[in-house]
Amino acid sequence: MRTVVDILEQRIGRALADTAGLDHSPAIIRTTADPKFGDYQANGVMAVAKQLRTNPRKLAEQVVAKLDLGELCETPEVAGPGFINLRLKPEYVASELLRINAGDANRLAIKPTEMAQTVVVDFSSPNIAKEMHVGHLRSTIIGDCICRLLEFEGHKVVRQNHIGDWGTQFGRVILGLWHMCMAEKRQEENGEPLYFAEELKALRALAGDGQELHALCTKIRDRHENDWRADKDPEEGDGELVFGPFLQGFPERPAEEVWPRIQMAYQYVNLLEECVVGMGLTIPTRQAGVIDYKDLGRHVTPMLQDRAKDPRNRQEWLAWNRVRELTMASCYAVYERLGVMLGPEHERGESAYQPMLPDVVDSLRDTGLAADSAGAVCVFPPGFQTKEGEPLPFIVQKSDGAFLYATTDLAALRYRVGQLKADRIIYVTDARQIQHFQMLFKVAEMAGWDRRNGRKAQLVHVTFGSVLGEDGKPLKARSGENVKLKDLLDEAVERAKAVVEEKNPDLPAEKKTQIAQAVGVGAVKYADYSNNRTSDYVFSFDKMLAMDGNTAPYMQYAYARIRSIERKAQSKGVDIASELAGMETLDLSEPAELDLGKHLARYSEAIEAAIADYKPNCLTAYLYELAQKFSTFYTNCPVLDAPPTKRPTRLLLCDLTAKTIRHGLSELLGIAVVEQM
Repeated sequence: MRTVVDILEQRIGRALADTAGLDHSPAIIRTTADPKFGDYQANGVMAVAKQLRTNPRKLAEQVVAKLDLGELCETPEVAGPGFINLRLKPEYVASELLRINAGDANRLAIKPTEMAQTVVVDFSSPNIAKEMHVGHLRSTIIGDCICRLLEFEGHKVVRQNHIGDWGTQFGRVILGLWHMCMAEKRQEENGEPLYFAEELKALRALAGDGQELHALCTKIRDRHENDWRADKDPEEGDGELVFGPFLQGFPERPAEEVWPRIQMAYQYVNLLEECVVGMGLTIPTRQAGVIDYKDLGRHVTPMLQDRAKDPRNRQEWLAWNRVRELTMASCYAVYERLGVMLGPEHERGESAYQPMLPDVVDSLRDTGLAADSAGAVCVFPPGFQTKEGEPLPFIVQKSDGAFLYATTDLAALRYRVGQLKADRIIYVTDARQIQHFQMLFKVAEMAGWDRRNGRKAQLVHVTFGSVLGEDGKPLKARSGENVKLKDLLDEAVERAKAVVEEKNPDLPAEKKTQIAQAVGVGAVKYADYSNNRTSDYVFSFDKMLAMDGNTAPYMQYAYARIRSIERKAQSKGVDIASELAGMETLDLSEPAELDLGKHLARYSEAIEAAIADYKPNCLTAYLYELAQKFSTFYTNCPVLDAPPTKRPTRLLLCDLTAKTIRHGLSELLGIAVVEQM
C-alpha cells in the first residue's frame, strides 16, 4: 500500500540526496505532535548536515528550494535547527476523500501490496483435555488480528494452530481416563461419589499442609495400586478386565456427560502426580517384564505396553481422538464467540510432526551440528550461555530417546518452509519463550532449514505480556485456577447486558442480547488490542466497558451514532445515496471538517504501522482519535440542517467515518459493530 508518507519520503529524500550530493538520504517523515506545526515533519536533514559538517537549517532551506510538493502540500516551512514542516492542502485532502468514496467500501482506496508473500502464522495453540483459559486470549486474538492485517495487505496467509496433542499429554489423558473408569466403577458398585472430583478438592485444600497431604496421597496411592492389580485378564495390571471395556465404549458417550469429567480427571492426574512424586511415593510398573516401582503416573505404562502387542486393539487411540475432538469442539465454540477465524482446516498439532522427528535428529548429527552431551543429543548454537558461562544446549533428544518441543518445532519449521513454501513464519507466544525461539531460529539457520531455493524465509517471534488481575499478579479465579475464557466472556456479556438494560430499557430482548454480545466480547478484545502487546496489562471490566475513553463501547457507540444520523436523514426525506453519488467537489472550509478529512485520509498509515510492528494498538489509537475528531466535527458542524451547499460534504464525512470505523473494528480487529446501543 502506498501512503502520502511514502510519497513525501520519496520526494524529500531525493531532494535531500541531490542537495547533499549523496546517493541516498532518508527523509524520516513523522506526523507532528502539535497541529500548529503542520501535519508532517521531515527530520532527516540534521543527520545529513552532521555528516557533511554543515549548517542543518541552511541545508533544510536548500532542500525546500528543490522540492515540488505543489499538489500535496502548502509551501514547506523550515523550523528549529532544520526540521521541515509540511501541511496538506485542503484540495489534496478533498481529492483523497473523493477517491475513497468512489472505490470499494471493503478496500477504502487502499491498494494491496505488489510484493505478496506466503506467510505462516502460528497462534492460539491450546492443549488437549483443557478448556481455553485467559492465558490463551492474547495469542489467539493477536494472532487473528495479524492474519487479518496481512490478508488485507494482500498476502497469502496460512493459519496454523499448533496443538499440544502428543508426548506427556497423551499419557496423562489416558491416565485420567483410567481414573474416570475406576471412579465410575466404584460409583456404580457402591454409590460412592466420583473419587477424583472429591480428592481434587482435598489436594488443593491441603496444598500447604505437608503432613496431611502425605497421608492423603499415601491413602490414594494404596487404593490405586489395589485397583491397578485387580484390573487384570490374565496378567497383573494389563487393564483388560475393566479399563479395556471402558475405553471401547468411551467414544460413543455423549459430550455433555464426559467432557466435564475429562477436564477434572486430567487436573486430578496433574496435581496428584506433582504431590506424589514430590513425596517419593511409588506405584508398580512393568519394565522388560519385571515389576518395578516408579512414580504414580507411570502405572498406565504396562497397560499401554501390553495392549500395544495387538495393533488391532487400540481403544486408547480411539479414546484419545475422542478427547481431542471434545477439546477442539470446546475451542471452536470460544473462537466463534471471539470472532477468530480458526477452523479444523488450520489444525496441525505436535502429533503431525512425530514421523519427522528421527530425521531431524539424524540430519543434525550427520551435518555435525548435533552431538551427544550427558546422554542427550544437543546443538550448541553460538551466542547462548548458561548462568555459569557454559554453552547453552538446545536439546533435540533426551537420554531416554524422547523428543522435545525443540525437535517438534524444528520439524514444523522445515515443513512450513519446504512444504507450505513460507516466505515468512510468525510465531505468536508470550514473552517467556523468547530464548527458545531465538535458539530455534539460530539452529534452523545453521542447518539451512530456513531457506528454500536459496531464499531465506523471515522468522518472526511476536511476543506479548501477561493479563494481570487488579492485584498486579497473573489473572486467576478465586479458586486459584486460571480463568476460563468461556467464563470470562460470559461475565463480560452479562455486564454489558446490564449496561444496555440501564441505557436503553425499551429495546426488544433479542436486540439487547445481540448488543450485549457484541459489546461484551468486543470490550475484552479491544482492551487487549489497545495496550502495547509487549506490556502486561491489568484486566478491569469497569474500564473496558466504560462508555468513554479508548474502549470498544465508545467506538461502537461512535459508529451507532453515525448510523442514527443516517436514519434521521431518511425520516427528513434526505436521500444520502443520491447526494453522495457522483460527487466531484468537497468544501472543507471549516477547521473541524478539514481536520476530520485529514485523519480519514491517513487510515492506510495506521494499517501500515500496525503491520510493520505487529501491533494492533496502532490501529486502535487511530480509530479512537477518529471517533474523537468526528465528535468535534459533529458538535461544530450541523449535518442534516446544513445549507444545501455544505450538506453533501458533511454527509460524506459521516459516511466515510462510519465505513472506516466499521472496517477497522469488524474486518481488521474482528470486533462486531452494532447499529444502535
